Amino acid sequence: MRKTIFSLLTVISSYAVSAQSVNIKFTEYDLPNGLHVILHEDHTIPTVAISVLYHVGSKNEDPTRTGFAHFFEHLLFEGSENIGRGEYMKLVQNNGGVINANTTFDRTFYFETLPSNKLEQGMWMESERMLHAKIDDIGLETQRKVVKEEKKQRYENTPYGRLLEQIFKNAYTVHPYQWTPIGEAQYIDQAKLPEFMDFYKTYYVPDNATLSVGGDINITQAKAWIEKYFGTIPKGTKAIVRPTIKEPVQTAEKRVTFYDKVQLPAVVFAYHAPSQGTADAYALEMLGKILSAGKSSRLQKQIVDKQQKAVAAGAFSLPSEDPGLTMMYGIGNMGVKPEELEKAMNDEVENIVNNPVSADELQKCKNQIENEFISQNQRVLGIVENLANYHVYFGNTNLINTELDRYMKVTVADMQAVAKKYFTKNNRLVLYYLPDSSKN
Repeated sequence: MRKTIFSLLTVISSYAVSAQSVNIKFTEYDLPNGLHVILHEDHTIPTVAISVLYHVGSKNEDPTRTGFAHFFEHLLFEGSENIGRGEYMKLVQNNGGVINANTTFDRTFYFETLPSNKLEQGMWMESERMLHAKIDDIGLETQRKVVKEEKKQRYENTPYGRLLEQIFKNAYTVHPYQWTPIGEAQYIDQAKLPEFMDFYKTYYVPDNATLSVGGDINITQAKAWIEKYFGTIPKGTKAIVRPTIKEPVQTAEKRVTFYDKVQLPAVVFAYHAPSQGTADAYALEMLGKILSAGKSSRLQKQIVDKQQKAVAAGAFSLPSEDPGLTMMYGIGNMGVKPEELEKAMNDEVENIVNNPVSADELQKCKNQIENEFISQNQRVLGIVENLANYHVYFGNTNLINTELDRYMKVTVADMQAVAKKYFTKNNRLVLYYLPDSSKN
């Protein structure tokens, strides 16, 4: 049972964006080719974090070629004109470093942490990825197998692994958030080499990238190496697709039932929500914490502990560049019908809509957020990632030092106002995620 619950929470948490604390010093500038550079110097430990955020995610994809951004997350580890096939990760790992990448609806993020005396090597490697990536039929066939196996293991053969896919597929009608970053395997199989080359030359260019470097660095030396390895990379020549389509306002509740290889039923409410960085988004995020953060949270106390209608319940939002979703879920207890679980969840929604949260709940929530900010700034990789995020999504890198104030300004009245505005039946999808065995 614990494995089942953990699997769902893993799917959810893999999309989470970490908060940041205050008083982070940084230098930022643009190269003539459009590459945005952010440097953060911290000599606490002799390591460096190097990251490149490409402003391309699944929402930039052709609907008949979904999964391209995630596929490139894998493909760009194949090597380059000057790095042998399969050697990319070894170069980092053999020097005691860590290297990885991730893809969301809105971005693709590559990073490595290395001993500080390997900073130049790391910069050279990222410049190779940007300019000379090895994209050929051999690499395509290799990564096709890898991505299909990943989808099978992480999504199709994991309990509740297709939960987010079903939520977004049914919550959206026209916006490209209707497909998740993993995409469809058949589209990757159908695509030919020229299509992949076109995607690479369109999005993996300096004027669509943010290089963020932090840790035990010397700013002057770092700038010199950046100029050496990135300064001569040409600006992109293809138009970057930025979807402008807006999801229509939902006017009636949607209800969907999906059957899968699970033992216990799950019920999900998915409400349309504003873009990250808006005042309403901060208030909704804080409502989610009051509903589900910790053993004293409302959903835990009422639905799990007191009523025992669920073995797990929570609320979460996926921060997104365009208007997204805020969600609540419950995994039903043995013998509990999904209708019973839905009613218990509805009661909590109505309660938070009709009755203001207490001052104590609000203060506890603010304390949790402040602790998260402080905790995350103890990791240099977290700092460089969020410096890039703040620049790309908000156009204000210094939010790393000031965003906490936006949370602290949220009032009880603000939280009730957004609850009334967004937590309506006409604004939501209700998903029943049921065991195959419950089919009639």
